[in-house]
Amino acid sequence: MIDMVEAEMKDQGISRRDALKMAGLGGAAFMFNPSESKAATAAHASDAKGKIVIVGGGLAGVATAARLSNELSNPDITIIEPNDISVSYQPGQTLVAGGVWEKDDIIYHTNNFIPNGVKWIKEKAVEFNPDSNKVVTAGGQEVSYDFLIVATGLQLDYGKIKGLEEVGSLLSLDEAGSVNARKILGKNGISSIYFANGAVDTWANMQQFISDAKSGKKVKGVFTHPNTPIKCGGAPKKIMYLTDARLREAGARDNADLHFYPNGSKMFGVPEYHDAIVKQYEARDMKWSYAHNLIAVDVANKVATFDHHWIEKGPWDEDLEEYAEVIKHENVDVPFDFLHITPPMAAPKEIASSPIGSAKGWVPVNKETLQHVKYKNVFALGDVAAVPMGKTGGSARKQYKVVVNNLIAAMEGKDLEAKYDGYTVCPLITGLGTVMLAEFNWTKKPTPSFPLDPTKERWVMWFLKVYLLKPMTVYGMLKGRA
Repeated sequence: MIDMVEAEMKDQGISRRDALKMAGLGGAAFMFNPSESKAATAAHASDAKGKIVIVGGGLAGVATAARLSNELSNPDITIIEPNDISVSYQPGQTLVAGGVWEKDDIIYHTNNFIPNGVKWIKEKAVEFNPDSNKVVTAGGQEVSYDFLIVATGLQLDYGKIKGLEEVGSLLSLDEAGSVNARKILGKNGISSIYFANGAVDTWANMQQFISDAKSGKKVKGVFTHPNTPIKCGGAPKKIMYLTDARLREAGARDNADLHFYPNGSKMFGVPEYHDAIVKQYEARDMKWSYAHNLIAVDVANKVATFDHHWIEKGPWDEDLEEYAEVIKHENVDVPFDFLHITPPMAAPKEIASSPIGSAKGWVPVNKETLQHVKYKNVFALGDVAAVPMGKTGGSARKQYKVVVNNLIAAMEGKDLEAKYDGYTVCPLITGLGTVMLAEFNWTKKPTPSFPLDPTKERWVMWFLKVYLLKPMTVYGMLKGRA
């Protein structure tokens, strides 16, 4: 496989050395040459001292702990995380749902990745007292800190959709919570890839959907995108592309109608990627209707209800000398045979209701330094951070290095010079064997790591997604190196 990738690079006039430079010694480059990548991330250990508490032991939290352990000569780090499998590879849930991977391919145990010397408190943080520099756990343990890093991720609020109240809220890797969720999600064609067991059930539902279409039945697949920020904004489209590909593989595509109902007015916030996706949808006869937010699911009768919203010209405003804008709404009922739900998402309620949260729940930070806007000894990264974009694993890979550098600078009494530029990457799966690697930053312009047209679907990017990114993440980023 590596030979095939290098052949592709050679064909494009890219040497291995150039590839390493362009990838910033991360991503696929880590796998091409891990020894060079490790050397590039080595740094002289700082003698700065302070008690560091990290709330959240997922990818962002453990990677940050690992890098701090590497760069502090005498680290004092505590992770507060209740989940035994918090470091599992969430980006792989789409591949599980598409029948490419099994669930076992994405599950990793947290205790295998907690860095040596780091204390792990296997409880949930439920109270934050930043004025007294303390965190309280569900078990009543009071944990003090000099510096706090918040990397809790977000919660999936299925219960905000009428008909799914029983599902409530859960985390992507909440095995216990998903037992209750699977009483509804996973049945009657209702699917969601946003938690690990949900991805397993999505694949089962998809196979039944394809079987029905192959038998000659006319079937309808419905795919949603809510009116809240979500992790991996491309995922609702990825599962739709994979459904299309599996139908074509089975020779049953003509019997299936596939329709995407996003709340927004675009396929993607970056115009170049938006245009590319629209063309891909048109070529595949996949339909879409903007400004539709899923508000209810009739589980028994298999009907999804959307709030269709639009703006009309209202009355004339004499003071402003302009017409007011009036938001109109109508409910639209859509029957389905296969429904993929991307749920509303929010910061954990413990964060939202605490002094370190905000009116919208997310932890308010300077978008470049990732330092809390009010509490200077608090930093946040990953899905819970209130930055304009960046709820992806690729974003966390950039953010955790910024947090580590700035935290050490703060410990040493120096200015915070490391800056997060908004880098976000979405390996948009467009079929079985093709991916469009969408990379961008604050500019909302494509920022490709390689001198290849980033709006094109490529098999080499499928190789990156399926074979390279997981080991780079699990054995590179979780070690604080990639």
